[in-house]
Amino acid sequence: MPIKRPQFINGEIYHIVIRGIGDSLIFREESDYYRGIYSLYEFNTTNSIEIRKRRNQRQKAKSSGEAFSAIRDPFVEILAFCLMPNHIHLLLRQRKIAGVSEFLRKFGAGYVGFFNKKHNRKGSLFMRFRAVHVKNENQLRIVFTYIHTNPISIIVPNWKEKGIEDSQKVIEFLEGYKWSSYPDYIGKNNFPSLTKRHFLLTIIGDKRNCKEFIKNWVKFKEEINAYPELILD
Repeated sequence: MPIKRPQFINGEIYHIVIRGIGDSLIFREESDYYRGIYSLYEFNTTNSIEIRKRRNQRQKAKSSGEAFSAIRDPFVEILAFCLMPNHIHLLLRQRKIAGVSEFLRKFGAGYVGFFNKKHNRKGSLFMRFRAVHVKNENQLRIVFTYIHTNPISIIVPNWKEKGIEDSQKVIEFLEGYKWSSYPDYIGKNNFPSLTKRHFLLTIIGDKRNCKEFIKNWVKFKEEINAYPELILD
C-alpha cells in the first residue's frame, strides 16, 4: 500500500519517521550514531556538501585554533530528534519549498553511502519515510514527549503494554540517552548545534517543564492515547 504523506508547507511542522528496511539496524555501532547526528546537521542545507572535505576543513580550523563556520541555507529547522537502533524520529519545520523531502533525500543518500561502505553492504537501507502534520501547540507537546520517550523500549521492552516498575530509573536513562535532543532541552549541552530549541521552549516552557512532561508521560501516558494520528512507530 502506498504511503500517504501530508502536503509539506513552509512554516508548518511535521513528525517524521525513517525506518530501516524490514526493521534492520541502521545504527550498529557508536560511530554510526555519531555519523547519523553529523549527517543530520551537515546535509540540512541547499548547498553542496562533501563530508570528507567538510571534516578536513573543521580539523584544519581546530588545529589552527580558529572557529569554523560554513555558509548554510537550511531546508528545515530540526526541532527535535531521536535516533533508535532501527529507526529515526524527527520533528521538522519546513523552511524551503519541498524542504522536508529534499533534506531527507540528501540525508538518506549521504548516510546510506557511509553505512554501506563501512559495513560492506549494498542497496537500500531505509524504507520510505512516514510523516504526519502537527497542527497545534497541544499536539506539539504530545509529539515532543513521544519522540523523547521512544528510547524507553531499549531498557523496558513492551513497556507500553506491561507498564514501568521503576519510573525513576527510566527517567534517568532518558536524561542520559545521548542520541536524542532531550538532554539539550534539559540543559545538558549534548548536540546543541543540531536543534532549534527556542520555538518549542516558548510553548513548553523551561527545562523544568520539559522534565515534567516526560515524567508525567512515563508515569501516566494517558494523553497520547487521545491523538493516535500523531504516533508513527
